[in-house]
Amino acid sequence: MIDDDEAVRESLAFLLLAAGHAARTHASADEFLAILDGVERGCIITDIRMPGMDGLALVGRLQKCATALPVIVITGHADVPLAVQAMKAGARDFIEKPFDDHTILGAVASALQCGDENGAERTRVHVIRQRIDALTAREQQVLHGLVDGQSNKVIARELGISPRTIEIYRANLMTKMDARSLSELVRMTLAATERPR
Repeated sequence: MIDDDEAVRESLAFLLLAAGHAARTHASADEFLAILDGVERGCIITDIRMPGMDGLALVGRLQKCATALPVIVITGHADVPLAVQAMKAGARDFIEKPFDDHTILGAVASALQCGDENGAERTRVHVIRQRIDALTAREQQVLHGLVDGQSNKVIARELGISPRTIEIYRANLMTKMDARSLSELVRMTLAATERPR
């Protein structure tokens, strides 16, 4: 929870702790960013208006850091346009003040579920990238040909080897990448190459 108002921080932290969540509070975005590297999971709740770096700028900074932590922005009625900007910049949700306990706890539960799903997907993509990196240079060339939709004959011609050799490489790729079908192999490879490292 990031808010320059100590009473708001303490109240929200108490609510989250009472609901069974761990909670850490920070008086400013800069204070939170100083410990960001040590945060592996959870969600961020930030006020949109704070001295120094505001909530909108924080969302932008988190996007540049490529953090997958979901962000909930708390906003006053007059700040709704800013909150919408924050959503467009990557915030998961915004909640208008005054809000009730049920609303904020529901938003946190939804954000944590989203964060867990994103974390699982990041882990899966990381494993796929490790498998791709472990392939030989020739296997990677064959993989790229398959992903580009080329037939064994076309890949063989481009690489100057026989189609039978391509079939062997293809079988090795399926084993090394742990893919059950060509379509799964292509989907896995695309997922790993479309996401930023």
